[in-house]
Amino acid sequence: MQGVNTAMPRQIIIFDTTLRDGEQCPGASMNREEKLAMARQLARLKVDVIEAGFPAASPDDFSGVQDIARQVRGPAIAALCRAIPTDIDRAAEAIAPAERGRIHTFIATSPIHMQHKLRMTPEQVLEAAVAAVKQARKYTSDVEFSAEDAVRSDMDFLCRVVEAVIHAGATTVNIPDTVGYAVPEEFGRRIAQLRSRVPNVDRAVISVHCHNDLGLAVANSLAAVAAGAGQVECTVNGIGERAGNASLEEVVMALKTRHDLFDTTTGVDSTEIIRASRLLTSITGMVVQPNKAIVGANAFSHESGIHQDGLLKNKATYEIMTPESVGLTEHTLVLGKHSGRHAFKSKLEELGYALTEEELGRAFLRFKKLADQKKEVFEEDLDAIVADETQRTADTFVLEKMQASSGTDQIPQAQVTLLVRGEKHTGQAEGDGPVDATYRAIAALSGTRSELTAYIVQAISGGTDAQGIVTVKISDNGRTFTGQGADPDIVVASARAYVNALNKADHWQRQRSRMKGP
Repeated sequence: MQGVNTAMPRQIIIFDTTLRDGEQCPGASMNREEKLAMARQLARLKVDVIEAGFPAASPDDFSGVQDIARQVRGPAIAALCRAIPTDIDRAAEAIAPAERGRIHTFIATSPIHMQHKLRMTPEQVLEAAVAAVKQARKYTSDVEFSAEDAVRSDMDFLCRVVEAVIHAGATTVNIPDTVGYAVPEEFGRRIAQLRSRVPNVDRAVISVHCHNDLGLAVANSLAAVAAGAGQVECTVNGIGERAGNASLEEVVMALKTRHDLFDTTTGVDSTEIIRASRLLTSITGMVVQPNKAIVGANAFSHESGIHQDGLLKNKATYEIMTPESVGLTEHTLVLGKHSGRHAFKSKLEELGYALTEEELGRAFLRFKKLADQKKEVFEEDLDAIVADETQRTADTFVLEKMQASSGTDQIPQAQVTLLVRGEKHTGQAEGDGPVDATYRAIAALSGTRSELTAYIVQAISGGTDAQGIVTVKISDNGRTFTGQGADPDIVVASARAYVNALNKADHWQRQRSRMKGP
């Protein structure tokens, strides 16, 4: 029809690197079970690509990527590797079971990196980049090449590299702002120049990967999209090295909310954003700041009287997107103490959870106990129970029972019964408070020498009978391990969280011992 624009909006590929770049954030390391749980949620979120890890980094990283490639369907599963033959072979082996696998290889192209880190000439870097892409193409047709530190690279040389790797078979070329140095106008101009100066650029997708050192990662990513980039690499909650990466939820909702400006779309199911954010928080213990865009506790809160008045009259006066569009809904009453196992399982499936029979059994027992303690059980309560029961390692320590007491005129005490490799051990301790006393008793029974470095308490769903979620971090042999526990009794939740962290530390130690061999 004359005068009507029938062109389809441009589809932007969302490449999630929470499990690779995000995990490099200090204190955000995940074990294989946690990575798999997060990958499944990313699949429900419908990201296009999951960068599952760096297989050549360690045997555990390799196994983690392979597990995800084998078990997660929907998104392409990518593995990162340096432009080194052995790295590429290892990445190919890790993604082999994937429904769709991608090899993502990289080498630095900036003068400072080439001279001081690589000690290579530009011609040697160009040769290595081309060789890496050609080798990767032997394994898969989906090959991504990244020019590390592209923002500080010479533009003429960057154009040469991009043209050469596309000619060699790269289907995606990533232009990363590795050190978070760019500003939007500059970065958008660099993408536009690549698109105009590289003759074969139409044969590959131009991707961007922006770090947030100057707080501009999302702004730079959006400027790149406006200049023609077709893929954005980002992480849930913006986690990542140093100041983090471009925030997935902010990029997706900016493109969705300002469709009029960008004329683009994504395949992301935005209603899964909140659940992805909360799951990542539960795994890493990295709590989102209340005023964080999209997923912060205050993102949809309005205290000002003028704002409240406007909202009551028309929500569009102060809300540019709805809470429901990102999966934030009013607390939903789901089940009661008379609900059976079948109803419980059906509700979990409705929420997107696929539990093993063992996990389901443990979660159901926790639910029944909670339903006896609380008047109302909400979806958020089920999320906490599932996170608590499914993100377990093979438990060395199991909290069987505990009792703590404190008061204004008594020394806080705790008695704990802990199963240690199946054997029952009971001990008691005093402390500065009931939690401290409980932790002292658990530490003595488990024989741990770890140090508690963080203790965070959050409430679910409000009310005096709300479940509390406790997140702890412990330091053990130079590594940080995060544990989480949920219970209406905050001292019990604290004990669960501490035991969970100790199990992760013990699990890591046992894995490391196996890798070293006899």
